[in-house]
Parts: sequence; C-alpha cells; structure tokens
Amino acid sequence: MNDIIKAMQERRSIRRFKPDMPAKADIEQVLEAGLYAANGRGKQAAIAIAVTNKEMRDRISDINRRIGGWEEGFDPFYGAPVIIIVLADKECSTYMYDGSLMMGNLMLAAHSLGLGSIWIHRAREEFETEEYKKLLADLGISGEWEGIGHCALGYADGDAPQPAPRKDGRVFWIE
Repeated sequence: MNDIIKAMQERRSIRRFKPDMPAKADIEQVLEAGLYAANGRGKQAAIAIAVTNKEMRDRISDINRRIGGWEEGFDPFYGAPVIIIVLADKECSTYMYDGSLMMGNLMLAAHSLGLGSIWIHRAREEFETEEYKKLLADLGISGEWEGIGHCALGYADGDAPQPAPRKDGRVFWIE
C-alpha cells in the first residue's frame, strides 16, 4: 500500500500526550507540510502560529477550556506540549477550506514523524476576542483572520485508538 494512503488510514486523534517537547526540526517539518496544503486559486490564505512556550500554551488552554464550558483544571489539549493554531484570511472566499486542508496536512505530517495530534476547535471564538486580536497585532499579523482550529501536537502517551468501522453507503459511482 502507498505510504501516504497508509498514513491516512492509520492516523488517529490522540487524547493523551507525554510532556516531552518534540524536536524543533520535527515541528518545522510539520509546519512546512501545512504550508503545502491545497488552497483555493493558489491564494495561500491560511497561516499557522506555533506555540511552544509553556506559559502561553497553558494560557491558550485555559481560555479554550472556558469557551468550551469545562471545569477548571481540564486541559482541552490533552497535555500536548505544542499547539499549532491555524487561521485563515476572511477576505479569501475559500478561507475555511484552505485552513481545514492545512489542518489535515499538519496532522498527517505529525503522524508520519511519529508524533500524535488532534484537531481542537474553538479557535474561531478565541480570535473574536480583543485579547487574541492583540496577540495577532503583537505578532505583526494584520487583516481579518478567522481561527480555524488548533493542532495539538506531541508524543502520544499510550497506544493510538483503534479505528471505528467505516460506514457503508458513503461512496456512490456514476460510470
């Protein structure tokens, strides 16, 4: 079987991470793969913010937890030491798709390097707040951006979950 298709079939969302920080070179490879995601009309409307600073990572986790309505102490990023935030330029008509494709590339690249990942939502709500708009400004990012998702990244703490059986009746042919 082709290695890429095999990775697509084997990649799973990881919900328990070791605290060990992945090598920066591996994080850079994951980010590079995200930059090569398919995108509408070649606009490359999605960007990524890699968060490896533990204090900032924990702050983002706490804000995400509050938006999600969980109890204090819950980590919606499951202990992952790296958070890659994907945003997309709202002025591009394909921004949601472009950001989603970037997320997919990030997760597949992580899997190919022996890292675990999971897509965590609520980035849209985060980047509607003044605090997050200021974060973008502090990073020199201007424009109208929508948070697409967080790719929580790190080493899995335990085995990957088994895949759910695929539902029948989801492929149709016109020959």
